[in-house]
Amino acid sequence: MRAFTCVKAYMDGCAIPYRTDATGRDSTTFKVGGPLALLAEPSDAASAEKLISYITEKEIPYYIIGNGSNLLIPDEGVDKLFIRFAGELADFRIEGNELICGAGASMASAAKRSVAEGLMGLEWAAGIPGTVGGAVAMNAGAYGGEIKQVLKEVTVIEGGKLKTVKAEDSAMGYRRSAYSFPGMTVLEAVFSLRPDDGGAASRMEDYSRRRREKQPLSYPSAGSTFKRPEGHFAGALIEKAGLKGFSVGGAQVSEKHAGFVINTGNATASDVMEVIRSVRQAVFESEGVMLEPEVKIL
Repeated sequence: MRAFTCVKAYMDGCAIPYRTDATGRDSTTFKVGGPLALLAEPSDAASAEKLISYITEKEIPYYIIGNGSNLLIPDEGVDKLFIRFAGELADFRIEGNELICGAGASMASAAKRSVAEGLMGLEWAAGIPGTVGGAVAMNAGAYGGEIKQVLKEVTVIEGGKLKTVKAEDSAMGYRRSAYSFPGMTVLEAVFSLRPDDGGAASRMEDYSRRRREKQPLSYPSAGSTFKRPEGHFAGALIEKAGLKGFSVGGAQVSEKHAGFVINTGNATASDVMEVIRSVRQAVFESEGVMLEPEVKIL
């Protein structure tokens, strides 16, 4: 793994906290993966802009990790600088009908707070395990809701420079957006919500109950492993191919929901990769559909 000596010296000079002992196992919800070469944790927009401008100029490879909820780190680790936002960039506040969130804020916590404060529009997001930045970048969605339905504006770093852009539906599609890394790095998002019609809390609880009943929430995973193929449901295709419960080492196609690959306790990233590879091949051979992973594999 490279030393990143110049980056450490720069962050020391700017008082940007960083870690040299982070791993995929402790930095992702899959709980697998080897060492991250360096993990920086800027706590405000100014330090984030300085850092990203510096490493862009120096052509130093980096990756925005967020909560690591949709990410698979290989067992041998990754020779990149990783950035996870902290401090005020991991906080959120409500002003009128607007929810203003730092990219590192918990999407679930922000959504729950908005409902508690009498607003609706994000109750479907109370079970999203990632950060606001990741949710915006991938246009996260569930139960008929999507980020693009409530996103008002986004503050991003593009080309090493900070700017705020108005959100446009045309910039966002199924599990993708124009605000995603590496073209842009989300620093803050503003959501335009509406006064509660009296049913937001009950809807949120219903979505939470359905998640608990149908999803393997007691095991480490990256959520839905595959994108929904047009005209199909990934979990149904996998179950039809007879792969429910299929395992390699400690990685398994969940017996509760076949759309999830889970870590049963001692999985390696290689185990997870082999399960993903086998599932894609088997579903293609039996159903003629090539599943596309939703989890990002470094």
